[in-house]
Amino acid sequence: MNIAILSGKGGTGKTTVSTNLALALKFNYIDCDVEEPNGFLFLKPEIHIIEKVMVGYPIIDDDKCIACGACIEACQFNALAKVNDDILLFQKLCHSCGACRIACGYDAITYHKREIGKLESGKTSGIECIRGILNIGEPIAVPVIRQLLQNLPDGGNIIDCQPGTSCNVVNSLRYADSAILVTEPTKFGLHDLRLAVELVRMFEIPFGVIINKDDGRENEVKEYCDKENICILGVIPYRRDIAREYSKGDILYHNPEHKSIFDELASKAKEGLKWS
Repeated sequence: MNIAILSGKGGTGKTTVSTNLALALKFNYIDCDVEEPNGFLFLKPEIHIIEKVMVGYPIIDDDKCIACGACIEACQFNALAKVNDDILLFQKLCHSCGACRIACGYDAITYHKREIGKLESGKTSGIECIRGILNIGEPIAVPVIRQLLQNLPDGGNIIDCQPGTSCNVVNSLRYADSAILVTEPTKFGLHDLRLAVELVRMFEIPFGVIINKDDGRENEVKEYCDKENICILGVIPYRRDIAREYSKGDILYHNPEHKSIFDELASKAKEGLKWS
């Protein structure tokens, strides 16, 4: 069972929910927020495996290339350009699709590898923790996410997605059996929740909502979920002691006062997400 945790916007408490719910469910924690993977700041696993993420990029043999431009026409990402009689490569725009090599009629293009990030694996509290880290300056995160998710550990996995609804989130959802959307009871939270709901409905996977910073009153988010027949799995109270604890990087689940919140959320998730 792979549960994706996502949010339409940043700052809703997605990683707080992901890390604590992983402990409550005894699921492995997979951090796909590769541009800002901060789940390990809370879980603090002892890292025992580091793996490089490599991508291919084209190398043009000047002795064979006649600068016909066929490779430029084939490239859908504008990674190649012709300047006078030279073909230039914008390396970080390349998606490693191989179209340029196929289009070249003179066997002038080969592919080499370069590192764009890494995967780190470790254990804490009896669960496996894996995160992807995109190197600073790299614009394309999808190869790191794909490599991270290709060999998931056995058992249940919590997939902590990036905020928003970008292609990075789409690629994470491809590996999910169900999803939990984390939101906050504000107009901004509702606006971005609608986008996230539209995305998971496109994938036709069961999902529910967790409302963070809930003050116990009726609000736009609850009204929207009721109108759209969306299951609210539970809420995290709007309390100073909770905010203080996770702002220090502490795990709420380790505090007996807060443990029951996530045990209840875990129980509701099992009931509401077609558990199998």
